[in-house]
Amino acid sequence: MLKRIGLIMMALVIWAGAGLTPIVSASTDGTSDQGINEKLGVPIVVYGDTLTDAQEEEVRNLLEVENRKNVDEFYVDGQDIANYINGNPNSRMFSSVKITPQEQGEGLKVNIVTPDNITAVTKEMYANALLTAGVEDAIVDVASPVKVTGHSALTGIYKAYDSKGVKLDEERMEVASEELDVATELAEKSGVDKEKVSELLTEIKKEMAAQNPATKEEIEQIINEKLQSLNIELSEQDRQLLINLFEKMRALNINFDQVQRQLEDITSSVKEVLGDKGFWQKVSTFLQRIVQALSDFFTSIFG
Repeated sequence: MLKRIGLIMMALVIWAGAGLTPIVSASTDGTSDQGINEKLGVPIVVYGDTLTDAQEEEVRNLLEVENRKNVDEFYVDGQDIANYINGNPNSRMFSSVKITPQEQGEGLKVNIVTPDNITAVTKEMYANALLTAGVEDAIVDVASPVKVTGHSALTGIYKAYDSKGVKLDEERMEVASEELDVATELAEKSGVDKEKVSELLTEIKKEMAAQNPATKEEIEQIINEKLQSLNIELSEQDRQLLINLFEKMRALNINFDQVQRQLEDITSSVKEVLGDKGFWQKVSTFLQRIVQALSDFFTSIFG
């Protein structure tokens, strides 16, 4: 009996140790060690206009803005969300972003610095939408001091480029915003895992690059094939959302061949997350068995 108790206690200790996850901070922009990059320019930071002074300073720390002279700072408000993604001009803006330009060919990397506070949008969803909008070769860090869906961060990214004189295609920005809406709607209302939604969108884009569909019917066929291969079931209404979205992309002649490597990176990232979930599901099952074993043990003593 003592041996059994010892095994149970050892398992509980292992479980407690496994729960101690490291805190991940924003990616560094290198300005503190290497100075300002005179070729690419300084990072751009866009703060949500609703932030209090204390919250803004918290976000500044989260995004590792150590010297405000080494970044360009802007603010995004409700009117910006109305202008850029046709949102509500009375929206309260909390999520903030830092964009660090990279050399051509480096690709796009998105980091959600406060994952517990960005509740609806995953980094893969951001990456997919930004590639659709035409944003490439940058490190994008997203942070919020309070729980938000994360939609306004996309507005901040658009404003950052606009403020620096980089004009993104308005139609592509509009479709990218719609893509983010569709992605979060499928995850929230249709019960599809957020990572699965990201994988679906990425795989459809990769297939569009491979097939270069010329008609809406061909788009529909690609979507149906990807839904089947990924074992995702959607209502006819949700399936139509995808068809309409990717038909708009097709009409804009977005060349996803140019961002194939980034699409592959998104796929790898999603599969890594899904793999982690599989591992933790096994851990959860194991812990349930431990709890049941403890229950049975004490029942045998006191029952």
